[in-house]
Amino acid sequence: MVNKKIVVLEDVTVKYGDAIVLKDANLSVYEHDFLGIIGPNGGGKTTILKLMLGLIKPTKGSALLYGETPEKNRSLIGYVPQYSHFDRDFPASVWDTVMMGRLAPKKCFKKFDENDKKIVCDALKTVDIFNLRDRQISCLSGGQLQRVLVARALASEPKILLLDEPTASIDGRVESSFYELLAKLKKNMAIILVSHNVGAISIYVDKIACVNQTIYYHDDKEIRSEDIAKIYKCPVELIAHGVAHRVLEAHEPKGKKRNNI
Repeated sequence: MVNKKIVVLEDVTVKYGDAIVLKDANLSVYEHDFLGIIGPNGGGKTTILKLMLGLIKPTKGSALLYGETPEKNRSLIGYVPQYSHFDRDFPASVWDTVMMGRLAPKKCFKKFDENDKKIVCDALKTVDIFNLRDRQISCLSGGQLQRVLVARALASEPKILLLDEPTASIDGRVESSFYELLAKLKKNMAIILVSHNVGAISIYVDKIACVNQTIYYHDDKEIRSEDIAKIYKCPVELIAHGVAHRVLEAHEPKGKKRNNI
């Protein structure tokens, strides 16, 4: 059975003032895709997530989510923000934080019911932190907090999970288990992950899009040398967990170091 196309960016250009962040960008995401988005800072990675969330609109082109504008179908998305954008000192328990994911589906400030509690319990168990439900989030490790944020997103019962640099502040061992969790979740939803860690995501994701103002995407996970050269504008050497991908142009200005990703 052919997977359904759920996100479509077509000839999208986005400007912030006079600055072009995305130009003539195209991307299609299907059900159960596990897509990694890589690229340099300021290249437009987070802008793509904002388009999908309906937080910004294209200056030109179109962005569709399940055939409608993202604003209409935003409830189908679970969003995990960058670690640095979450106030871990907020006085709340793990349970209360994950329960916030049930706010969007509630209407007219209705109280949480038994169904809400069951969904939150299931989300906590899915990410293996049910035993931490009464702990204050200020007492959690970085890896534990990331699982709380994923559980909060899952509590909204999304069809698409968006994650913006989710492993930026956790160590390598915890990072591996986190990616394994995401690989498990993709059985029930599409996952779109923005990351700088090219080596790590190349193992776990199914597809990779390279972004720097435009999108270089071939509907697979192969990292092509010409795409990397275009987005980083210089010779690059990529080493990915025991499998070396050498992406180097013949030119390398004397006295300048190559990028290692």
